[in-house]
Amino acid sequence: MEYRRLGRSGLKVSALSLGSWVTYSNQVNATSAREIMAAARDHGVNFFDNAETYAAGESERIMGAAFRELGWAREHYVVSSKFFWGLSEDPNVHHTLNRKYLMGAIDGSLRRFGLDYLDLIYCHRPDPNTPIEETVWAMHDIISRGKALYWGTSEWSADEIRAAWDIAERHHLHKPVMEQPQYNLFVRKRVEQEYRRLYEDIGLGLTTWSPLASGVLSGKYVGGIPADSRGTLPGYEWLRERLVNAERNAAAARLKPLADELGCSLAQLSLAWCLKHPQVSSVITGASRVAQVDENMKALEILPRLTTEIMARMEAACETCSS
Repeated sequence: MEYRRLGRSGLKVSALSLGSWVTYSNQVNATSAREIMAAARDHGVNFFDNAETYAAGESERIMGAAFRELGWAREHYVVSSKFFWGLSEDPNVHHTLNRKYLMGAIDGSLRRFGLDYLDLIYCHRPDPNTPIEETVWAMHDIISRGKALYWGTSEWSADEIRAAWDIAERHHLHKPVMEQPQYNLFVRKRVEQEYRRLYEDIGLGLTTWSPLASGVLSGKYVGGIPADSRGTLPGYEWLRERLVNAERNAAAARLKPLADELGCSLAQLSLAWCLKHPQVSSVITGASRVAQVDENMKALEILPRLTTEIMARMEAACETCSS
């Protein structure tokens, strides 16, 4: 496993990490989650990503139980959660980053995990109805009280991240360290263009999600939606249109000969492409069985073989559907 610094912080995270979105509680029960996490740790994974809203809090409970059952020393793993969506429709809980919500959300998350602190916490989306200064102060106070170690954002614009950082700088508060954006061969602009100045100016680190574009870049949806895939899960109807997108699946088909040329799977090739970006601290992978973990981790073996020419061919194959 390769370990990378999280932005300019001293924290090191595994280049490939394991996330629980969609899978835990929906596709994976507690026993399977523990087995998958153990397999990831055997490969050197030390970062496990979660969020309050995943399976309405159940994902955090499952992951927390796995940590206890596996008996790992707390200093050996990094765990995250994200806040914004809330677990009820209450106006001070739903879709907000106000102080009241955030101070309660971290306590609820810690209870579900059964942990004394989280390593990373994220503002899961920007909140246009709460002053950024209020959010920055709340995140600072959470860290100052020892409930989390680092904070960051997810899917914030460069201007919003800069505003948060400037407020923290001005008031000598804990600054946002990392951002969690979507990044894959189809979704590139934010990471490669919008955030470009932030990497040097404020040392922003990235923990990216959806490296396989919800599985499209594994090639599994070229022939339609398999019966056992996330595209058939209740509540994920909104995802199906993306999974059967003809243009994206055609791009995946064009990439397959390149994967064959390198002697790897399309998923491994696509993961390695994400890892190639110098500002990516960790690429969050998902798995619903141990075999998927084993396959995903082999992307690290492909990484040194991605020459400039191979990268250009990959990007050309996806050019018509990249944004």
